[in-house]
Amino acid sequence: MSDLVIVESPAKAKTIEKYLGKGFEVKSSMGHLRDLPKSTIGVDIQGGFIPQYVEIDGKEAMIRDLKKASDKSGTVYLATDPDREGEAISWHLKELLGLDDKKARRITFNEITKKVVTESIKNPRSLDMDRVDAQQARRILDRIVGYKLSPLLWKKIKRGLSAGRVQSVATRIVCDRENEIRAFVEEEYWSIDVQLRLIGKPGGFTARFTGDKNGKIELKNGDEAKKIVDAVTGAEFEVQKVTRGTKSRSPAPPFITSTLQQDASRRLGFQPRRTMSIAQQLYEGIDIEGYGSVGLITYMRTDSQRISAEAITSVRSFIRARYGAGFVPKEPRYYKTKSGAQDAHEAIRPTDVAFDPEEIKRSLSQDQYKLYKLIWGRFLACQMENAAYDTYAIDTAADGYIFRATAQSVRFHGFLAVYEEGRDDDGEEKAPQLPNIEQGEKLEAAAIVPEQHFTKPPGRFTEATLIRAMEEKGVGRPSTYAPTISTILEREYVIKESKTLRPTPLGEVVTNLMKDKFDDIIDVEFTARMESSLDDVEAGKRAWKDVLKEFYAEFEKELLIAEQDTERIKIPDEETDVPCDLCGRKMVIKSGRFGRFLACPGYPECKATKPITEEMPGACPNCASKILKRKSKNGYTYYSCEKGAECGFMSWDVPTKDNCPDCGKTLFKRSGKGAMKPFCINATCVSFLPEDKRGYKRKSSKAEGAGGEATSETAEKAEGKTTRGKKTAASKTAPKKSAAKKAPAKKKTAAKAPGKSAAGKSRAGKAAVQNTETE
Repeated sequence: MSDLVIVESPAKAKTIEKYLGKGFEVKSSMGHLRDLPKSTIGVDIQGGFIPQYVEIDGKEAMIRDLKKASDKSGTVYLATDPDREGEAISWHLKELLGLDDKKARRITFNEITKKVVTESIKNPRSLDMDRVDAQQARRILDRIVGYKLSPLLWKKIKRGLSAGRVQSVATRIVCDRENEIRAFVEEEYWSIDVQLRLIGKPGGFTARFTGDKNGKIELKNGDEAKKIVDAVTGAEFEVQKVTRGTKSRSPAPPFITSTLQQDASRRLGFQPRRTMSIAQQLYEGIDIEGYGSVGLITYMRTDSQRISAEAITSVRSFIRARYGAGFVPKEPRYYKTKSGAQDAHEAIRPTDVAFDPEEIKRSLSQDQYKLYKLIWGRFLACQMENAAYDTYAIDTAADGYIFRATAQSVRFHGFLAVYEEGRDDDGEEKAPQLPNIEQGEKLEAAAIVPEQHFTKPPGRFTEATLIRAMEEKGVGRPSTYAPTISTILEREYVIKESKTLRPTPLGEVVTNLMKDKFDDIIDVEFTARMESSLDDVEAGKRAWKDVLKEFYAEFEKELLIAEQDTERIKIPDEETDVPCDLCGRKMVIKSGRFGRFLACPGYPECKATKPITEEMPGACPNCASKILKRKSKNGYTYYSCEKGAECGFMSWDVPTKDNCPDCGKTLFKRSGKGAMKPFCINATCVSFLPEDKRGYKRKSSKAEGAGGEATSETAEKAEGKTTRGKKTAASKTAPKKSAAKKAPAKKKTAAKAPGKSAAGKSRAGKAAVQNTETE
């Protein structure tokens, strides 16, 4: 009689089956097989918070198959993911299949390698009911909040809204930042740069005013700056001090879930959900040429920075062999896990550093390769020697005022040979080159440049910085960051503009209602304490029903008061600066089933609508006007001049902020994911890159203009417009991208829907067909 191993996914099953061999049958459950019902709350609150689980629709055949397999098996090993959710899935499997404690055994893998899998089979355990109860408590808590609050939002604001325990707090964080930006009062300050020349020999550099012999001076207005400029104009500058030194920089710790999502967002442009999906594939197993199915990384839902002694020994040997002994620190690096972390699993790392991403690239998809390379590089770097820099500073003085210039250069790359952590800002300015100079040398000022500045408000959150804020505030856990951000974007409580997150009027209305009536639920500290309570349940320190009772007692009172005291709230329109073409009023942003669009506030008297366009960097290569990002009716993204047919410029390529060094016109880059090399599309330029050499797999078109760029006529046809009243398929007239870029069939179907309703009078349908978002 063989034993049965049940995992969540077929990929994981395939990898584990390879390691176990004969005597084991491995099957997958495809995630949860039972859950709370969709149509009702599914929790008997008055009866003691008893959940009423039901089989998930469509899983009946799978349950029968697993039941049949378990009945004829000896031991059933429940091998779902090693977290609360995985523990709960195993418990549901045990209950559904009617397994007793002796037959059902629990095994977990922090990494799916032959050694770990075979050791786990030899050392099974019973189900951890404390961990199951922690998952049940979270699930029921979120169900109560969602099912009790959502109907209130329907009555008081708008039908179809939802509220969630963690998503509401995440939305509040974004709204609070927006309020900070609005309340920000800019302050004036000045800088003074002096361009200095060496006397009697070539060379020069720029130094910035820092203060005087008494210390730093901040210039708060033009009068203060003018006083110093007047004092040093015509004065002799002298090198007061030259400082040479060294500094070192330590590598970043290994990835945990939040930092992986942040760095993948900054460096690869991956959304958190996409990052976790790819990481799951790497964890469960990839078919590697010559090796079969291999789990490439350790478990990716973790808040621990712990690394096993075996992994440290392995990576230090690898670094020594590849980079040399000088790149290996004398002692291994150990990283302290932050307080409050569960520390249930190791940090995210490769299961075997010998799997160099470049050597297995052929076996990986482009996204898998990029993410694996990021994880592999970060892990190597965290056990490498510090980077070392030579620093150089020159202090010059004139009339008692000090101007400083600084520079640094890499003396030893250390961990930078493998990996450098991404940044949230636009990048670090390159340090200038400074001449060799000695104390006492005389200099003359070629130019003195005072400049006015104003302090800037705090920046809006990106997905990466929002995850960091949630982690720092204790909102959610590693498994919840990605779905939380996806939810608030899907609900349009928050929208993404040029990679930053901004709350919508809807999001702010919902947040203000929650702050007014349910301040504890939407309070960041309360949410963090609730996460801590769930951790206590998992640790066996608290009973899960006590946590629910404590929460519900206060929540029920607040819900009753909110029902009685809250009047219906109108969502304010989001006004824009775009004038209505028909009546001249400023258009507002509306949401329809196909997305956001511009509409005239004078509806129904004025029914004008427009798709939302986004201004891009650079300038039109034909007339130097603005370039706008647009969507065709078939879902294609293209870029055209704001003057439309009057100018005629249109391109599938993406404009950049950089200009061609030869002709001075805007450089473009190929559309698609990841970093792309910019190129010039000006056919008269010596650096012109023809369209057939830009990397696209597209057919030639008779409608293309000079230089391979599509004309405005092509753009009109791409949007389904005609010259004789007949609709023209975009696929036959516009330059095509690769087959993978085609709009999905369901998008095409949806695009036709507005024309069928109310004789085509749907305002949302008219504009949003051109504004359909595609991944």
